[in-house]
Amino acid sequence: MSSPEGAQESARCLYLDLDSTLLGRGGSLLHDGEGKVTIEGVRAVQACLRAGVEVVLMSGRRSAQVREDARLLGQSSFIYEAGACVVLDGEEHWLTGELLPGELTIAEQIERSGAPALLLERYAGRLEYHEPWHVQREVSHLFRGLVDAGEVDRILVEHGHQSLRLVDNGVVSRRSPALADLPHVRGYHLVPVGASKAAAVAFHRGARGYERAQTFAVGDSREDLACAAEVDVFWLVANAIERDPSMRDALAGHQNVRLCEAGHGPGVYEAVLSTLMGASPRGR
Repeated sequence: MSSPEGAQESARCLYLDLDSTLLGRGGSLLHDGEGKVTIEGVRAVQACLRAGVEVVLMSGRRSAQVREDARLLGQSSFIYEAGACVVLDGEEHWLTGELLPGELTIAEQIERSGAPALLLERYAGRLEYHEPWHVQREVSHLFRGLVDAGEVDRILVEHGHQSLRLVDNGVVSRRSPALADLPHVRGYHLVPVGASKAAAVAFHRGARGYERAQTFAVGDSREDLACAAEVDVFWLVANAIERDPSMRDALAGHQNVRLCEAGHGPGVYEAVLSTLMGASPRGR
């Protein structure tokens, strides 16, 4: 089918976050953040496919999960474990520096380094594994709690773990009684220092030969927001601000970031239609 009338022909690729962006409550494609039924996320993907725009899912989830989601959308490329790996037409490209899978997975190598144990001990009562989603991961160690990621990175360097960094993936709802006294809880990925969604977007864009002006992205976290440097326009779904008001401060310095009026799937649909139809993006 042809592109929507008036669509920008330069749009070639959308980099799209999953949890709390395309997906609503319970990780559902067909529900918004409040659990109400919506098909706006599906309509957003449909609009991209009709316009010949590649949709590249980018997520902190494991490979098997993102692979199936990409397959359901008819897409052959995706980004998983917070940018640690780009799958391009079925071929894996690791952005993890000297840490590569072999006899041990990268996650097992990180565990043997002692870095996860260091952080759990140092931040007892403020950091724990993000059960049950922390198991069977190939690269990252997934935590939840409330820490200063910049401070953590300095501690990692001080203890000889300069090849690792902590990624702040935004506010999460699940916590154990041990974290009950924290004002809120955030999700964190411990990953190789070279791994990031922004780096993964840059790699994919280069491999495809897309110009920056031909790409856009939609997300909800600080890690997603970093992708603004690699795309023409980055859209932040409204629920990102509702869930974490401090995200407004993170928008400073990004002239190409736009804030959706809607959250989750409806927000993605708003971003896609505004971009494809060439409408003047709403400002912050």
